[in-house]
Amino acid sequence: MALRAPEPLAEAAPPVRKGITRRQALAAAVATGVGVGAVRLLGGTIQNLSHSGAASGTDWVSPLGRESARVMQLLRRTSFGYTQAQLDAALSDGYSKTVDRLLETKPAEPPVLAAALTPGGRFGVPELQQWWVGHMLTSPTPFAERMTLFWHGHFTSDYRKTANNTFMYWQNLTWRRMGMTNLRSMLMDVTTDPAMLRYLDLATSTGQSPNENYSRELMELFTMGAGNFTEDDVRSSAKALAGWQQPPPDSTATVTIDKAKMVTQKLPVYSTQRSGIFNAKRAYKGTVTYLGHTGPLDTQGVLDAILAQKATAPFIAAKVAQHFVTSSPSSSYVARLGDIFRRSQYDMKTLMRAVFTSPEFTAGASYRALLKSPIEFMVHGARALGATSLSKLVVAAGSGMGQSLFDPPDVNGWPNNAAWISSNTVVERVNFVTLALAQTKGSLPSATDAAQTHLDGVVGPQTANLLNQAPDERTRWFVTLASPEFQLK
Repeated sequence: MALRAPEPLAEAAPPVRKGITRRQALAAAVATGVGVGAVRLLGGTIQNLSHSGAASGTDWVSPLGRESARVMQLLRRTSFGYTQAQLDAALSDGYSKTVDRLLETKPAEPPVLAAALTPGGRFGVPELQQWWVGHMLTSPTPFAERMTLFWHGHFTSDYRKTANNTFMYWQNLTWRRMGMTNLRSMLMDVTTDPAMLRYLDLATSTGQSPNENYSRELMELFTMGAGNFTEDDVRSSAKALAGWQQPPPDSTATVTIDKAKMVTQKLPVYSTQRSGIFNAKRAYKGTVTYLGHTGPLDTQGVLDAILAQKATAPFIAAKVAQHFVTSSPSSSYVARLGDIFRRSQYDMKTLMRAVFTSPEFTAGASYRALLKSPIEFMVHGARALGATSLSKLVVAAGSGMGQSLFDPPDVNGWPNNAAWISSNTVVERVNFVTLALAQTKGSLPSATDAAQTHLDGVVGPQTANLLNQAPDERTRWFVTLASPEFQLK
């Protein structure tokens, strides 16, 4: 009789079978502490299942001397993991061709979200979240979704302040299409994005009464970093950026907003993606001194002045390195990437190629140096199980782990790496695996090689012991996906 997936973790959990309890599985995921961007194992040795070797100390034994391991790490960090078919194709192509394919393949457009045509953007946020997660699970270009998530956390907006989910939907489409272009055009897209215009109040800014919110975050969080501009620069760019307004609707529709009282209201209808519009009557007409230059200044002039600053290229390069290579990139590495980025006229493909082909990306020290965000963890788990219909579960579980799409905690975006793990969020991760297995209908992919396929065959003694004791396929999948090794990338 096939083993049922265990129930969500409880204080008095009964054994699963043959002595493997849910609490033991949790112990395989809970670490003695969170190191710099990695979960440490309980115990002092690391066992490599594929070679039955051991090494002393608490660091991982890196398999990145093998091309297959380098390919798997590349996919874990760029594609929300992989299905067996995707892994086989990448292994057949090899590392270099896989990098080329990731960078050169045009992003697949997600299906149209019909609800986004609802007057006033009044449709449920879960519907918007499930739409995107569903595309993550099925897209033939998962790297585009990974980059869209990266930019969503960098150029931050949330549905609460925006108060129009159609605008958030448009923003998602924009971030995907711009994600591998160049920073100059990207910054214009960001500045004029309807959701951003509302989120950081640029839509309310006029030359006579400039709002400084977007001006400040454009420099501090989006392009240059704190300490590279003055308060006078904030005030000057706020004046120069003034004049943008949210786009007008195509039409209006009469909608019942309170069925009990039969209250109706005319609400705007948007049917196509668009950017904000510039109203010259609201703009600033004088001269400003900005980043050392005095004279008339418009939006593109502000962006060009930012791109001329020495701090901009390494700021973006450091952010990319922290998400794709290591939580603490060296200053020399960041400087090298920044120089490449600047010389390319801020071309994102050039920067990402430099990252993926750098010695640092495949160095032994980078192995499992990053922690999967909740979305990365859940989407990888679902894809490993071949379960493409778990978008509702992923959305529901995300809040307990600290990541709800379209709702980052503040303008700084989400935290990264070690900040994702606590005793509570680890429990939520294990519970997700339980529920994912329970909701995966039909037969599961073979778990015989799951540890080799998704963990490189490199596991700690506790995970090895649990895998060796696993009585069937479902338990083996549970141990694999709930393990500390699977939390890392």
